[in-house]
Amino acid sequence: MNSERAEVAIVGGGLVGLSLAVAFGSVGLETLLLDARPLEEGLDPTFDGRASALARGSSQLLEALGVWSGCAEGAAPILDIRVSDGRPGEPASPLFLHYALSDLGEAPPAEGAPRPMGHIVENRFLRHALVRRLTELPSVRVLAPASVARQEVLGGVSRLHLEEGGLVETPLAVAAEGQRSALREAAGIRVNRWDYPQVGIVSTLAHELPHRGTAFECFLPDGPFALLPLPPGAAAANRSSLVWTARARARDAVMAMDAAAFAEACQRRFGDGLGRIDELGGRFAYPLRFLLAERFHAPRLALVGESAHAMHPIAGQGLNLGLRDVAALAELVVDARRLGLDPGDPALLARYSRWRRFDSTLLCLVTDGLNRLFSNDLGPLRAARDLGLATVDRIGPAKRFFMRHAMGLTGRLPRLIKGQAL
Repeated sequence: MNSERAEVAIVGGGLVGLSLAVAFGSVGLETLLLDARPLEEGLDPTFDGRASALARGSSQLLEALGVWSGCAEGAAPILDIRVSDGRPGEPASPLFLHYALSDLGEAPPAEGAPRPMGHIVENRFLRHALVRRLTELPSVRVLAPASVARQEVLGGVSRLHLEEGGLVETPLAVAAEGQRSALREAAGIRVNRWDYPQVGIVSTLAHELPHRGTAFECFLPDGPFALLPLPPGAAAANRSSLVWTARARARDAVMAMDAAAFAEACQRRFGDGLGRIDELGGRFAYPLRFLLAERFHAPRLALVGESAHAMHPIAGQGLNLGLRDVAALAELVVDARRLGLDPGDPALLARYSRWRRFDSTLLCLVTDGLNRLFSNDLGPLRAARDLGLATVDRIGPAKRFFMRHAMGLTGRLPRLIKGQAL
């Protein structure tokens, strides 16, 4: 049986797993990244049609890891966020919430434009940048395709038995496999989970008028309808990424629409604020789930990203939460290694779990509550939530707090989220 050894083994080559491998590799930690399929498959433009809202803290992490320069061309800055309530075909409520960059009250930088609240980045650009950076780090090895059949812990070693017949030995295994994490299940970590009766429809839209760096989110009875700014492309100068939360039962009908009918449906929901809307193609549908693990660790195992938590995309925070996992775990493991300590020490993993689970639990429950509050058309609730949006919009300190929270700049921040090196 072939045997591999590494200081850390990461199982899962998605955006979070790749980011963690880059973080460890950036300080020379001997890292093995395993994925069930070749990494090249994830570079195909049809692999993932989504764009991610990267909070400022996440952008700072990618800068600190040397990744940001590789995906900046596919990123658009978020300068304004406009949140409103409405019904398809009707004007949005006159009561709304508007986050403007100027509301933060930050001192202007000595040179250049002020730093945006975050960026919208197409996942394909981010994935390419992470894989490119990974190839520059000699301490990181990739084993793919490779699937873990089972894990056993013997003393201070995690032994990962591969379905292909190999074996990986490491003091620390990290599950970055996603919501159906086999390592999490095998470790007996229970989760709270449910499926939402909704589906996320994702596409790229062209529109007549420029978005000027504004992210729009309109709460409709079936769920939020968001247009997120993208940079100019070859097919259109004015582009936005669409995230349309529709009822699950409507999925097949929406996906079967031709481009003209789909654009008309989007226009009816969004209105004429950006002029005429057209679909540029590449329509995708994703199921929506809530998932929260009861703990983020087991003996010689840490959970990151959607292996630990998954939430409704209503606030666009899913990847940001996973990247904060990356920053926290990388900091604890790297600091322990510098002191000659065990990177898979039970006390270290328990510390990681405590650090990350509170933030994750809070955000998962808040997004779930927001979806339940806004995804209905009950008159009294609608009036109350519209008044709530308008109230926050007019209270400066509350508005700045919510803005900084959305930017990933509140609470105990790992060094990478602050833009500092490990």
